[in-house]
Amino acid sequence: MNQTEIIKNLPYQKPFLFVDELTEISENGIIGNYAFKENEFFYEGHFKDNPITPGVILTETMAQIGLVCLGIYLLKNAILSEEKKPKIALTSNQVDFFLPVLPNEKVTVISEKVYFRFNKLKCKVKMINPKNEVVCRGIISGMIIV
Repeated sequence: MNQTEIIKNLPYQKPFLFVDELTEISENGIIGNYAFKENEFFYEGHFKDNPITPGVILTETMAQIGLVCLGIYLLKNAILSEEKKPKIALTSNQVDFFLPVLPNEKVTVISEKVYFRFNKLKCKVKMINPKNEVVCRGIISGMIIV
């Protein structure tokens, strides 16, 4: 399964799709990118005259790339044979934030699988900015069912 097929199987669409590309995919992790456009719906009211990306959106971006995309890849055989979109539920997250993400900033999400069993996926995830600085990092878990 390639990056196009993984993104096609995501249960999201604009304006709530935060995956532009996947650059590395393996059984043990995934790396992907998203560029926050200046006209994203959440900038209009988040810090008047000084928009920054909300932490919940940064967490969602890390979950979409680092957990859901990796989960789809890990379940690729079932997804391709059943031709069904996976059902996803976030079960827990713990994220620390270090730097803001501004409009028109491209971020990279790096995810490392901690475990995947009984359809529960747990990953160590971090987001870096174009200067290779850590924006946020944490642990995200979820259930993925085909």
